[in-house]
Amino acid sequence: MQLSSRIRAIPEPAGNAWEIYERAQEMRTEGIDVTMLSIGDHDTITPEPIIAHMAGAARQGNTGYASVPGMAPLRAAIAERATLRTGAAAVAGNVFVTPGGQFALFEALMAVTDPGDKVVMIDPYYATYPITIRAAGAAPVIVKADPDNGFQPDLQDMAAKLPGCRALLLNTPNNPTGAVYSRDTLNAIAELCQAHDVWLISDEVYDGQIWEGEHLSPRGLPGMAERTIVIGSMSKSHIMTGFRLGWVLAPEQVVNAIWELAIATTYGVPGFIQEAACFALTEGDAIEAEATARYRSRRDLAVDVLRGANGLRLSAPQGAMYVMVDIRPTGLSGIAFARKLLEEHHIAVMPGEGFGQAAAGHLRVSLTLEDDALVAALRTLAGLAGALAV
Repeated sequence: MQLSSRIRAIPEPAGNAWEIYERAQEMRTEGIDVTMLSIGDHDTITPEPIIAHMAGAARQGNTGYASVPGMAPLRAAIAERATLRTGAAAVAGNVFVTPGGQFALFEALMAVTDPGDKVVMIDPYYATYPITIRAAGAAPVIVKADPDNGFQPDLQDMAAKLPGCRALLLNTPNNPTGAVYSRDTLNAIAELCQAHDVWLISDEVYDGQIWEGEHLSPRGLPGMAERTIVIGSMSKSHIMTGFRLGWVLAPEQVVNAIWELAIATTYGVPGFIQEAACFALTEGDAIEAEATARYRSRRDLAVDVLRGANGLRLSAPQGAMYVMVDIRPTGLSGIAFARKLLEEHHIAVMPGEGFGQAAAGHLRVSLTLEDDALVAALRTLAGLAGALAV
């Protein structure tokens, strides 16, 4: 018996982007102490007030089926947040609550693409983008962002590839590179989307983690609210990765369409988790501010340790919770270097090749360790790069 062509088309032809992470997990089960700087998960648990509010909501009876598009107070809180952060007015009807930002991305793609449609994405990209596009039946089209130009997108290449495409997937602040796209860049992208009648899917999960410049949502640009779908999440801002609480912010026609998809798939998000998210958005400004300050401090520490080190180059991240390290001076690929770092020094990072060809010869380092341990791991990484430099 053969599996469907749909499911067989999803995996990346280049291989498993999570190879190093999975090997690190195996080593841990073998009793080896591995320093994890691979995935973007926090090193602290969700703050107690959020956990307590979730538990209280469950004990008070919010354990049955929840409203599929999301409970009204939560949708309203997300809309208020979006109005402030995107600069374009939003109401609860523009919001659909999802089990995590990843499923929000899938729903957005399912809503605006047909099988065989093309979706432009910028390389480097978050590792799930191409497989999510293929899972929705569409085909990814690559626009490269040059690492020697701060990983900013090549607008001429984008202009050449957008005609005939249905959507553009954008991510700023960017995972994995930490690049924040400028107002001029986003204005140019908005003009291209309007000229070619393209939907813009804007992944803004890291909108609060800005270290240089400003976060600008394309939804707030002239003529863009009606063609922009914003992906949001509680995972990074409020240390709630395991809660799987995200959202789609979109024109109401999109929200109404994905309602049907949610009925056929997830049937909503548990009510007690929604109540915890609502509490976090309305009462948790201090929690978000503390998390943001922590990653800003770690970003500055990482830049201090790595900048000028022999055997590597560093483009200081402008946002997000990662540092992208260029180890091409060592003569090794990102995969080969990451394997060596893991096997010899028990430090796990993500090789750049898992994020696209523009990231080849790079490492994505998650800033998910307390300060002393992070500095020690980065110094080990820099020492290995220096020893291998050619």
